[in-house]
Amino acid sequence: MSDFSPGQRWISDGEAELGLGTVLNCDTRSVTILFSASQETRTYNTRQAPLTRVMFGSGDRVLSADGWHMVVDDSKASDGLITYIGEDSQGNPRELPETKLADTMQFDQARDRLLTGQVDRNDWFDLRFRTLHHFQRIEQHSALGFSGPRIDLIPHQLYIADEVAHRHAPRVLLADEVGLGKTIEAGLILHRLLLTGRAERALILVPDSLTHQWLVELLRRFSLNVSLLDETQSQAHGSDNPFESAQLVLASQGWLFANPQRQEQALASQFDMLIVDEAHHLDWNEAGSGPGYRCVEQLAAVIPGLLLLTATPEQMGINSHFARLRLLDPERYHDLERFKAEESHYTEVASAIDALAALPGDPDARARVSAVADDRDSQALLATLCNSEASKAQQDTARAQLSEALLDRHGTGRVMFRNSRRHVGGFPERRLHLAPLALPPAYRRIVRRLERDDDYLDELLIETGMDHPDVLIYPDAAYRELSDDPLNSEPWWHIDPRVNWLLEKLSDDGDSGFANDKVLVIAHHRETAEGLAEGLRVLGGYHAPVFHEDLSLIERDRAAAAFADDEDGAQVLVCSEIGSEGRNFQFCRHLVMFDMPQHPDQLEQRIGRLDRIGQLNAIELHIPTFEGSPGQRLLRWYHEGMDAFSAPHGVGSELFEAFGDALADALLDDETLDEIIAETRTMFSAKLAEHDAGRNRLLELNACRPARAQQVIDAVRELDEDPALPRYIERALDVFGVDSQEIGKGLIHLKPSQHMLDGLPGLVKGEEGYTATLSRAQALARDDVQRLSWEHPLIREMMGRVLDGTMGNSALALLRHDAIPGGRLMAELVFRTHCPAPKKLHLNRFLPPTAVRVLLDESGANLTSKISFTGLGKNLQKVNKSLARDLIKSRHDQLRQLLTQGEGEAERQLPSIVENAEAQMRAHLDAELARLTALAEHNPAVRGTEIDALKNERQALSEAIENTRLRLDSVRVIITVDADR
Repeated sequence: MSDFSPGQRWISDGEAELGLGTVLNCDTRSVTILFSASQETRTYNTRQAPLTRVMFGSGDRVLSADGWHMVVDDSKASDGLITYIGEDSQGNPRELPETKLADTMQFDQARDRLLTGQVDRNDWFDLRFRTLHHFQRIEQHSALGFSGPRIDLIPHQLYIADEVAHRHAPRVLLADEVGLGKTIEAGLILHRLLLTGRAERALILVPDSLTHQWLVELLRRFSLNVSLLDETQSQAHGSDNPFESAQLVLASQGWLFANPQRQEQALASQFDMLIVDEAHHLDWNEAGSGPGYRCVEQLAAVIPGLLLLTATPEQMGINSHFARLRLLDPERYHDLERFKAEESHYTEVASAIDALAALPGDPDARARVSAVADDRDSQALLATLCNSEASKAQQDTARAQLSEALLDRHGTGRVMFRNSRRHVGGFPERRLHLAPLALPPAYRRIVRRLERDDDYLDELLIETGMDHPDVLIYPDAAYRELSDDPLNSEPWWHIDPRVNWLLEKLSDDGDSGFANDKVLVIAHHRETAEGLAEGLRVLGGYHAPVFHEDLSLIERDRAAAAFADDEDGAQVLVCSEIGSEGRNFQFCRHLVMFDMPQHPDQLEQRIGRLDRIGQLNAIELHIPTFEGSPGQRLLRWYHEGMDAFSAPHGVGSELFEAFGDALADALLDDETLDEIIAETRTMFSAKLAEHDAGRNRLLELNACRPARAQQVIDAVRELDEDPALPRYIERALDVFGVDSQEIGKGLIHLKPSQHMLDGLPGLVKGEEGYTATLSRAQALARDDVQRLSWEHPLIREMMGRVLDGTMGNSALALLRHDAIPGGRLMAELVFRTHCPAPKKLHLNRFLPPTAVRVLLDESGANLTSKISFTGLGKNLQKVNKSLARDLIKSRHDQLRQLLTQGEGEAERQLPSIVENAEAQMRAHLDAELARLTALAEHNPAVRGTEIDALKNERQALSEAIENTRLRLDSVRVIITVDADR
């Protein structure tokens, strides 16, 4: 006779997602089941139906079709149907026929799946437990967010990222010199904030020319998928707000700054973080501000976090620098004169920090320190340092703590980080190669007339429409503008000796030639770059891509890619001035400056395209210059007045502000120029000494604290070398159906198998997959190789799928052991802490989902401490699902009892988990709160909102931890069998 009766409730073993089914009709051969929730009907053979009868027992919670819940106490059967007896949520006695159970009931919890016979593979259960263990460990690790990115472990970058990412809604200026990795620092900060939940949405605004570079960099280095938004894509969203279309939005500054409607949409989009690259282009003065500055100012007022990136924080002087700081904290930086006065105090603080090295023996040093160590704690540390009875270890500790305190309380590191090449070290030599050339007749006529006729300059400015001193510095541009002159009938590149000089260098395979090397050429004007590329093609047969401001983003990227290609790429790339901003060409060592920029910071931007961290060769700077020309005089000012070609000095803006106008007037007068160069050199030396003693010295000390940077590096290396990672990856790939093949040199190739589970990042069925490595060095050496880490999207996705889904949350296995008789039952229960809290609290650093394992035998004895998870797993054997369902059905009552007992055993461990998490949280936040509160008394850069936010965070975390509960995460039933079977 059939076990089926109309009205009974069953679930499909192979299609549990169909929900709760109802028997419509049945006979001796077949049964038809209606799954109302999914509107599906199935007909099965009664002898082989992959179905499990749904039967609830005492303590189970069920849902009626009318929407009310009942906790089952008992049940009764009549005509093959069950009626459940229990109480509803109000405590009222109720009865619920199984025909009235809700069709939408899902059996995804471990208890429900087990008791309804839905069991997974044993290796799935094993992976689930290990995933929970590793997730708990990694979420609490101090290197979370820093170990995954494809970066070198460079101290100053990791220090800044760690310092900034720990703050509530960080608002800072990243102002490292060109080539020191501001983009990497911003990416690290963003990556950590995203992984910890402190930020979920970010808006990144960059110059038009850098949008694709940022897009690629964030994807390649940080595995962050960013949506590039422009007007075309915005219009495709119709009336919807395009900024709501993605969590991470990248947009060009030029597009957004010129579009008030899009600005309003961005303001309404509730971003957590705003990142602005090349922020020195934002125009502000006390009288007013430009559209770009106003846009960023409005966004910064509503977006909690703000990162401003600029290699030249004082490019346009102290006023420009103050303007950036106003964006970070308008309440703190509201008075320009007061800000200037504060800057003057930095020399005294820097002198005191340097004087610490001379203590305790130098009375003068003690006086310098005491003058700024004006609070009780600092004076106590100073007293310890100068105490003759204190041990050397005590004095060293006091010296280190006092240095930290002075930097914290008087330094500028709360809002600005600036590392210099001198401070970081390890940069290659810069070599200057000057190539004096004779002025061609067409250029010489103009220069000679300018030297003889004082009025001709005014005539030339009117005739060419150019500005002064451009008309003097760029003779090819003046030649082009005078094209109506019969003497100027040929293209400028036909008559310009610099073009032939470059062609000779490109073909020269000697020590001074470029024949076997890449060459970057930068000229000031777009027209010059285009003409030069044409001249190289016509006169020498060289294909030289051109990179300038009028190209589309795709065209710029195509030009840069053609230059970067080692095998078939172009030998030379010609850029206009825009090519000197943002782009990284460190694979190249030869830079040709076809002409001179007018501003020292533009000169440094040019050199910084090659002179970057990671550059392995000396930088060869080649400058063709016309003898006796204004351009050569400008070069002399750079070279002799401020040593601009040897290294960045950070004082060019101040020198240009002081001498720029006089320099422009002296470009035709060697005698006056000599005087200006001498005055420039004097001021250069004085300013360098002043900055080194004051603000720059403080920034240098504060921008990278070596001991803390090393701690971050050690933590990252600990995760890099984690022996558990390769073992976990192997297990996870096997469970998810990904084939992995070792191909030598630490590389593996990942390829989807026919049985791969869908939705894994980078892996699509039918495609070839990709090559990966666990080695950071391998991944850095090869862009085509992905680096697997605990933070890689594939690993994060697999862990998330395991922990957030049902995979492996119920299983059954056989245990064959000589010492254990057959027929015994054990239940291995894994509970997980559950603590709902907003992501922004980053609760997981103190209390991530934590596993509590309980192993019970059939008598209820707790064997957890006697039999480890790994030890037990080694002796388990798999069992087919149909036998597993039969075994579970035969032990229902016993299993229910063990599940209930296991909850009690686990609950006894919860108080210690909660207490430990609370202690960790308070130890961390109380110390940080005390530090910030004391710091705020001396350093106005500490925002009151930051302290209030930390207090609120501590309170919210305490409440969340207190409300932690345990829930059953997974359960494995273990049946013993005789060893000889």
